[in-house]
Amino acid sequence: MSSGEFDFSDQVVLVTGGARGVGRGISERFLEAGAHVIVCGRNVPEKLPESGGRKAVFHAADVRDADQVDALVAFAQEHFERLDVLVNNAGGSPPADAATASPRFSEAILRLNLIAPLLLAQRANAVMQEQASGGSIVNIASVSGQRPSPGTAAYGAAKAGLLSLTQSLAVEWAPKVRVNAVTAGLIRTEQAHLHYGDEDGVRAVAATVPAGRLGEPTDVGDACLFLASSRARYVSGASLLVHGGGERPAFLDAAKSD
Repeated sequence: MSSGEFDFSDQVVLVTGGARGVGRGISERFLEAGAHVIVCGRNVPEKLPESGGRKAVFHAADVRDADQVDALVAFAQEHFERLDVLVNNAGGSPPADAATASPRFSEAILRLNLIAPLLLAQRANAVMQEQASGGSIVNIASVSGQRPSPGTAAYGAAKAGLLSLTQSLAVEWAPKVRVNAVTAGLIRTEQAHLHYGDEDGVRAVAATVPAGRLGEPTDVGDACLFLASSRARYVSGASLLVHGGGERPAFLDAAKSD
């Protein structure tokens, strides 16, 4: 799949955390497809996403803050007079021991990965419901929400909640607004070393994926293009797995070692 197969000309797309990592790959794909792309983050990035002769527009916002989210959506309306697609990408978590993680830490992880996407979706929905064409919301979930997530337990719980939220909002906001999720697997970003270690560690982890590699941010971007496009016009409340076939069950290798 390539962005050339989709036409988002004159559509306005907001990608939270869209200037780096997975978000950058998503932003680049929508830019290639002709969209006006707004990215947000707490700090101004050194370089904005650009592709196909187009460059993203940046607006500073902490998605955990309701007032800043309101200002972000207002910015989209003031500059482009519409909002067609919201990609709730901002999220993540550093490794943490569930036995000793502080309440403040756990609450912060839940707020970033679950409450913030709900808040943004609420504000985007209010705009999209007033548009003749409606709109599309894509939540970036994770396989951590579908299987054990040791070392990032609160993150996994938040992503599980995000998948449930996706299904509920798809029912509540139909038919004008479609809500879907991309459930991403192991993706190689600039922060991969936090979880996988050095290059040897990255290669070892990649070898456990049936596809033979870690995912790239643009792999997630391609999935977002499809879900936000008219080709997915009858797809809502769905979760699209983008994980290269998943993770090889540990018992298979354990059995071979006997």
